[in-house]
Amino acid sequence: MRKPLVGLAALCALTTAWPIPLSAGPGPGGPPASFPPPPPPVPSPVEADLPTPQGGRPRVEGAIPGGRVDGVLAGQLLSIHGLRQRAAWLWSGPSDQEPRQLWLPLEVLQGQLGFSSRTRADGALELEWFGRNQIVLPTQQRALADEVAVDVAPFLAPDGLSARLEGGELQLQGPPSLLRRVRASAAPAGRRRVVLDLSAPAVVRSGEGRVWLAVQLPDSLSGDLRRLGLQPQREGAGWALVASAAPERVFTLGQPARVVLDLTVARSSLDTGAGSSARPGLDPRLQALLGSEVFWSQDVRSLGGRRLRINSVRIDPRSSSLELRSLSRGAGMEGLTSLPLLARRYDALVAINGGYFNRVRRLPLGALRDQGRWLSGPILNRGVVAWDLGTLPRFGRLSLQEWLSDGSGRPWPVVAVNSGYVQRGLARYTADWGTQYRSLAGTEQAVALRDGLVQRRYDRTALALGVPLLPGEELLVARGGAPLPGNAGERLQLASRPSNELGLAANVMGGGPLLLLGGRVVLDGLAEGFSPAFLQQGAPRTVIGSDGRYLWLLTVEGLDSQGPTLAETARLLQSIGLQDALNLDGGSSTGLVMGGLHTVKGRGVTSLVHNGLGLVPRSVLPTASRLAPASPTGPASERGRSALEAEGSAPAATP
Repeated sequence: MRKPLVGLAALCALTTAWPIPLSAGPGPGGPPASFPPPPPPVPSPVEADLPTPQGGRPRVEGAIPGGRVDGVLAGQLLSIHGLRQRAAWLWSGPSDQEPRQLWLPLEVLQGQLGFSSRTRADGALELEWFGRNQIVLPTQQRALADEVAVDVAPFLAPDGLSARLEGGELQLQGPPSLLRRVRASAAPAGRRRVVLDLSAPAVVRSGEGRVWLAVQLPDSLSGDLRRLGLQPQREGAGWALVASAAPERVFTLGQPARVVLDLTVARSSLDTGAGSSARPGLDPRLQALLGSEVFWSQDVRSLGGRRLRINSVRIDPRSSSLELRSLSRGAGMEGLTSLPLLARRYDALVAINGGYFNRVRRLPLGALRDQGRWLSGPILNRGVVAWDLGTLPRFGRLSLQEWLSDGSGRPWPVVAVNSGYVQRGLARYTADWGTQYRSLAGTEQAVALRDGLVQRRYDRTALALGVPLLPGEELLVARGGAPLPGNAGERLQLASRPSNELGLAANVMGGGPLLLLGGRVVLDGLAEGFSPAFLQQGAPRTVIGSDGRYLWLLTVEGLDSQGPTLAETARLLQSIGLQDALNLDGGSSTGLVMGGLHTVKGRGVTSLVHNGLGLVPRSVLPTASRLAPASPTGPASERGRSALEAEGSAPAATP
């Protein structure tokens, strides 16, 4: 989701705020004895998008119900080669001609059409589709309902995408295309690369171990696909290619048109088969626990004359053989993946999507603490859930208070830790962020620390290219003209403490707003930095809660509407007996995986997410450091040349 102006899964476009001037603190004598009260809320994701060189922000819309908006046609129904789904769109121009502008969510471009994207340090997006490139500046990105949207009109052409309106439904398709050849190509270590040569660009949809292409497939090529590990299945207007192991990357190249699949050759025992999309039925391990340890309910309730579908999963974590775990890609904080891949990576029998993220930057926006390590720090004093192994989760709001002291005793506040939420001041990054740090704003400088000693300084040029994050070191980044302490060889002392005991738990997941606490509705989205538009919007919801005995994982969807508002969600959860509840990412990000089956998809299609929550057998309980990454869309630094620099193609050959 994304937010203040929005809050669902995709809209968390890059979030940059310069809200609070740095203060020198109380002066010499070490860190302050106590911190002042938390500052007032500052603009949160989306509304505080990366500033443009002129200091402006993207145009922002609230939820769009359909019809005309400022002379532009708007709608919520989208069909791509016959696959119908709910997705907001804007059409500028006569309805019986090609649109002058066509705004589509970035999530649709990447997951449903086959676009590749890369983010530049200035917040601009580089889009590519079969060799066609488009730079989308921050001012050209806009919020559309709860998603980040861009104009795809430059990709509409006789040999590209075509669009038309039919009865309020936007219909997209690619040109007629034929699969001409299937071949293997040189690939990075540990992967097998399959290249599909096409007669023309085609719509490509990927996720959950399969790739769908709107192409004609000659019978003579079916055997070639199988020999390379892909099972072809006729599906609608095209063909689905099912892989034994989910592709790590899928991207396109142009001149000639090609689709490239990077398949993982070697998988750990946790990644081979558990949760595979080809697996029929529910995982028998989960089936054996249903009704005894795991209670799964699917209900339909009426609220305000609308029907809502509730999926809820309950366990008693104090006696269950399953353990609640946060789910992450394991390859750093930059990158997205699908919920089924996250579940498979941890062997989670049940999984829901987790906290907010920035779909443009592919970075987390909120707390993510795993086994005592802050993979991503809390922001904006937002709601969190915290737990230790074998305990019921606890709920509340959380911030992290840190400062550095130099040789004179002067305290330097640190405003963020391993965070994609960008604001003026000092931010701290560790190797949990990834193997390197790349600047998130244009005016950054940094120092690297080891054991409190300044090792190196970096200017904005080095940070824009990327600097290493070495184990045992910390990178202190200054943004927005904030002063940077320390010269090489100087010592800086770090002090850190959470605003309350929730931050001391081994595991923390951030979301927001907090909905219920002690049986009372405590919804205060404005205090947590969410916008009025987000708070009033209906959407699919993902929630974690507790009734005092059981841990609950829930999804709520509208059967004849977009879904409930946050206030409606809080009242609904209160009515079914929950005492505590936290809203997580929602909208297109909402998802539930049960025993390997993707049973809930927020808007009917698979959407990429940043992290999740899962119920994992205690006999497994893998540590993230031992698991292979689960990400089809890693950071730009992992991609090679072409297709936004060839998407990691091996240097020895070109696909």
